[in-house]
Amino acid sequence: MSDPQVKEPTDSDRLDRIARELVTIRTLVGEALNGMRKAESEIPEFMRRFANYYHDVVHIKEAYVSLGLPSPKFIDQEMERCHDRMRQALALLHQDDEAFGKIRAHMAEDPHNRYDHTRQLPPPKETIDAARKSHLKPNGLNKD
Repeated sequence: MSDPQVKEPTDSDRLDRIARELVTIRTLVGEALNGMRKAESEIPEFMRRFANYYHDVVHIKEAYVSLGLPSPKFIDQEMERCHDRMRQALALLHQDDEAFGKIRAHMAEDPHNRYDHTRQLPPPKETIDAARKSHLKPNGLNKD
């Protein structure tokens, strides 16, 4: 039996509650997406997942070796595949307009770095163009 002193919510009350919940959901989803974007600006999600997978494969092999057993051929082949894929992914991400290239350029600006990150940065475009022009033959062709 319902309590006569408790007022039944109206349709307007229900709609107001739904609207407040939608605002809360939208705010929380927006914060989560911003956090994901910020995290992926350092390490893209595909690279993080791949590195974890590669790490797992290495540990599977290590489990065999630690028991004195040879690892199965399919584990060794998967490690070879992962090795090549890691090299490819790193080469891609270290390009100037990719995540690691952008981070490397930003890191190179810090005068207090322990390591030299500028060695991996390409020279300024003007230098490259000037160097190309100096190697051209008098006839304008770059042939001997």
